[in-house]
Amino acid sequence: MTKMVSGKQALHYRNYRRARDRALVRLAHLYPDTYKQLLGIEKAFDEQENKKWIAVDGASSLTISTHTRANGAHTFATQGGNEGNDGGEE
Repeated sequence: MTKMVSGKQALHYRNYRRARDRALVRLAHLYPDTYKQLLGIEKAFDEQENKKWIAVDGASSLTISTHTRANGAHTFATQGGNEGNDGGEE
């Protein structure tokens, strides 16, 4: 089921998620032990519900491709998996 939202709502939600993600990263740096403990609890809960997590063992990478209409060219950016965990799930 897909819910249609207005552009204003989508923009508000995107900004909220950005601020939330930045705050989570800051908290993870301030309280690394607590963050790791809570992350483990959340991961175990998600595994019980068969939700997949992005690998955080350093062996993964993310490739982003952008296609522009003007020239039909692709640009690529690769982020190694050694960037730390920002609490994201797939």
